[in-house]
Amino acid sequence: MGFSSDNLKGFVLALSSSAFIGASFIIKKKGLRRAADASGVRAGGGGHTYLLEPLWWVGMITMIVGEVANFVAYAFAPAVLITPLGALSIICGLAHFILKEKLHDLGILGCIMCITGSIVIVIHAPEERPITSVMEIWNMATQTAFLLYVASVIVLVFVLVFHFAPLYGQSNVLIYTGICSLMGSLSVMSVKALGTSLKLTFEGSNQFVYPQTWFFTLVVLTCVITQMDYLNRALDTFNTAVVSPIYYVMFTTLTIVASVIMFKDWDGQSGESIISEICGFVIVVSGTIILHVTKDLDRNPSRSVYARLSPSLSAHLCDENGESLKHVAGDGTSSDAIFRRQELY
Repeated sequence: MGFSSDNLKGFVLALSSSAFIGASFIIKKKGLRRAADASGVRAGGGGHTYLLEPLWWVGMITMIVGEVANFVAYAFAPAVLITPLGALSIICGLAHFILKEKLHDLGILGCIMCITGSIVIVIHAPEERPITSVMEIWNMATQTAFLLYVASVIVLVFVLVFHFAPLYGQSNVLIYTGICSLMGSLSVMSVKALGTSLKLTFEGSNQFVYPQTWFFTLVVLTCVITQMDYLNRALDTFNTAVVSPIYYVMFTTLTIVASVIMFKDWDGQSGESIISEICGFVIVVSGTIILHVTKDLDRNPSRSVYARLSPSLSAHLCDENGESLKHVAGDGTSSDAIFRRQELY
């Protein structure tokens, strides 16, 4: 199957988004170090002097540009293509050289696997179906199969929130990450609908006259707020090296399932292409897990990446800008860039 022009636009936007987001973490971290050197108080210790550091704001603007590019990418290409490419934002090789941070040999293997898997996904990605109105997306969203998926997600989220979270939320990492991932799959579908509506509006066909467009906007806001709340709870309770890969796998898998059901991404594709996409995704997932599991090995070989953080450290994990995640384990780098993106979608 040929690579359509819309898929190419979506791919370039997603790739640009990963580059901007990956670069933003480098810039912001250099800004944090500069602010810490000037004030003697680090963000991980509760300091906020980085807000006066211009370099940190350059990093924030860079991240915003990346998030906007990712949002627009969903208007051109299927989620099956765009969502897995988020893994590329954590393998920005510049961090190894600019920040002088050491990458474990297995980490290099993880980077290669992420790139290889992404290439496989891109080559075999389905073409985006042409959409001329938000009403077409609404018809897709109200088909029986997708309504059953939405109902299942809502029921599971309610069960997790009101039954399992109070009992096991502090001991089982799958509870909070499951809530984030389930809501995330719905938010991506709504983001894609909203992005397509904006695209058509800019092309001259105003889609904001339809109440369905505003409904999708409301769903995006609801899902994103819920995601951010429970992702922060997960990061505040468990080691980020455990939360991050689990969240990526669950979020991306559920998003692909939702997209296949709603947008019929795999209709018309050969079995070979579908299997190739699945294999590419598995390779990306494996590479991501390797990156997270090995990121602390050279810094502290005796420390288990599955160890729970102490209360004094976990208390600083989730400040309002997310930067303390990068400092909970000393001066080592954090590979949570991809999950900053997924907090939004």
